[in-house]
Amino acid sequence: MKILLAPSETKSTGGTIPFSLTELWNNELFEARFKLAQIYLEELKDDARSKQMFGLKKPGEIAYYQSVGLHSLATKAMKRYTGVAFDYLNYSSLNDKQQKYIDENVIIFSNLFGPIMAGDLIPEYRLAQGSKVGELEVDKYYHANSAKLLDEYLADEEILDIRAGYYDRFYVPSRAYTTLKFVKDGKVVSHWAKAYRGKVLREIAKAGAKNIEGFMALPIEGLSLSEIQTRKNKTEIIYIIGE
Repeated sequence: MKILLAPSETKSTGGTIPFSLTELWNNELFEARFKLAQIYLEELKDDARSKQMFGLKKPGEIAYYQSVGLHSLATKAMKRYTGVAFDYLNYSSLNDKQQKYIDENVIIFSNLFGPIMAGDLIPEYRLAQGSKVGELEVDKYYHANSAKLLDEYLADEEILDIRAGYYDRFYVPSRAYTTLKFVKDGKVVSHWAKAYRGKVLREIAKAGAKNIEGFMALPIEGLSLSEIQTRKNKTEIIYIIGE
């Protein structure tokens, strides 16, 4: 089973080794990543363009990410991202076997680098969701360059997609896949959905779940199964968030 996960705009600092595009998942994407990275670095020279790409307003924060560029030392993607889902996953508290499971089975859809494995080493950077890099619409760009590669990679895998809906713009599996929906007080939630995506992924990693059936057998604290809906090749598991 492979798990699709959204990134976070917030990042940790620090790293261990120099960053290399050639070390990211599927080197067939190198040219596409290199082109986007070069445009990104060129855009950093312009304050207005940097502000737009970063989605930031404070001059000090903008100047910081301009100075960082893509030159910081790299660390695992799972350690680099620090958003709500990643906080609730708490990757660093998992044991080596559980971390290895995540490193090898979770695909993250970076706004700058496209699909990468959770264990790939990436630098500190900033690119707001939905921002263009130069004239390139990043979601469409990576859809065009990586969808076929992902379909090939996932051809024999069960797929659990726990990304936010925005990332369908990057990739929608062409074969059967499963998604999650979280409901509280009769309403679909967003912030809590991020938290429970992290919680779900943590329990999956702790159990080393090999397939959707194994995942669904796991008790997830705070969640109760409401219903399962299947339309075409998409199965949606709907959970109720308890008090």
